[in-house]
Amino acid sequence: MIDQAELAGLKANWEHFSKTQQELFSVLIENKQTHLFADWDAPGTNDDAKADFAETLEKTNANYPGGLTAYIANAQTLLAEAKEGKNPFEGLTPEQPSKVDLSKFGPEYDRYEEIGVKQFEKTGIVMVAGGLGERLGYNGIKIDIAVETLESTPYISHYAQCIKAMEARMESPRLIPFIIMVSRDTGPKTMETLESNNYFGLQKEQVHILRQELVPAIADNDGSLALKEKYQLILKPHGHGDIHMLLYTSGLAKKLHKEGIEHFLFIQDTNGQVFNAAPAALGVSVEKDYDFNSIAVNRVPGEAVGGLARLVGNGTDLTLNVEYNQLDPLLRATVSPEGDVPNEQGYSMFPGNINVLCIKLSSYVRILEDSQGIIAEFVNPKYADESKTTFKKPTRLETMMQDLPKLFSPAEKVGVSIFAREWCFSANKNNIVDAAAKHAAGSPPESSATAEDHFYLVGRQRLTEAGVEIEEAAQELILGVPFTQGPKVILRPSFAMTLAEAKEKITGGS
Repeated sequence: MIDQAELAGLKANWEHFSKTQQELFSVLIENKQTHLFADWDAPGTNDDAKADFAETLEKTNANYPGGLTAYIANAQTLLAEAKEGKNPFEGLTPEQPSKVDLSKFGPEYDRYEEIGVKQFEKTGIVMVAGGLGERLGYNGIKIDIAVETLESTPYISHYAQCIKAMEARMESPRLIPFIIMVSRDTGPKTMETLESNNYFGLQKEQVHILRQELVPAIADNDGSLALKEKYQLILKPHGHGDIHMLLYTSGLAKKLHKEGIEHFLFIQDTNGQVFNAAPAALGVSVEKDYDFNSIAVNRVPGEAVGGLARLVGNGTDLTLNVEYNQLDPLLRATVSPEGDVPNEQGYSMFPGNINVLCIKLSSYVRILEDSQGIIAEFVNPKYADESKTTFKKPTRLETMMQDLPKLFSPAEKVGVSIFAREWCFSANKNNIVDAAAKHAAGSPPESSATAEDHFYLVGRQRLTEAGVEIEEAAQELILGVPFTQGPKVILRPSFAMTLAEAKEKITGGS
């Protein structure tokens, strides 16, 4: 048993814990986590806190594939690399990725859209929805925010309408799986909004809720789990890459693949434009046989948006998102002394990542099995000084869903589908004050106002493509954020899910 003097308190409390908890404690102590159990109070003092602590350890151990020992081992490896200052792009040269540019409408766009519609019946939708609206000035979950104010349609209702519209256009009707990743904060409220609104017309059995859990913070380079105080772990978010882990641990990806689903479309919680581009993006994935297709936008060099680049060298050939503050130095050190420079149209040769992904399940399920859903974790410690021996505050392992291609073999095909920005992406992630500041600095405001503005803009674009003459109001600055007062056009998904449908059902006029 345990005989260290500092663990005398734990020894005195030992019999109060289950066999499973005792085994976990022993394993943690073997893995240099003795500090978690040091100087415990005698039985009868803080017993509830000890029980809660044991339960927290047990839950975090169960939630991470391989348990806490695997988490600690991964942390030690990544922290050692961070201390060495290892450059993840060492020896790699950026090249333009394989891409299809659909930023302008025309026959090619129509063709890909037609292919994509036929793929609806083999597609599942995955939404990452772990955020609250507090930062936006909204008291509730973000998916309950209205995407437009003419009919006050919440984002979740709009997404449900799009899914139902996809189902209505299938040759062989079936329910489209709708998978929602929630957090501890959003889980109960998400269930409440679904149940109180009869799942917004969807069937209960097609909606799958996966809850993201927190991971322990790390106190030092040895991978010591951090304590807020005695009997209380510091827990932090692991990142939106957890969706891959949850799709693995739940068995849902494997199950849906067996049921005939061939692609997952990953979307964000407050991007009401995503389904405008979804049909054509699916068409690109099918025709190009992409295992991983990033829906992207043209970006201006230096813009604070990650760039999608093909990285070649050292026997590596990967297409990945490279953060904007890493892309320019990488280019200067390799192929472009001037850094990220514009082309004739003023855009970078590296499209902007918007975290909308279309992934082929045949390769995805295999990669999930091989990795247990743990996708390219990284760590970003803030060191107290140049010795890199202590942290300013505890860190944690993180993972991002767009990093999945880091696990791909040369056999997997990764590509990019480029769309006009307002057509496919207008996020609602800034309050009005921050949005005005961003606009003043020359960056997209990405607020409720701009998201609604672009929602109506797409309605006008569909009418224009159908031959309707539209006199658009002048753009105004309202509280420092640009907004066009009209016409405010909504074409419901049930009426025109695709651009082709709008052109077929509407003819000319003004």
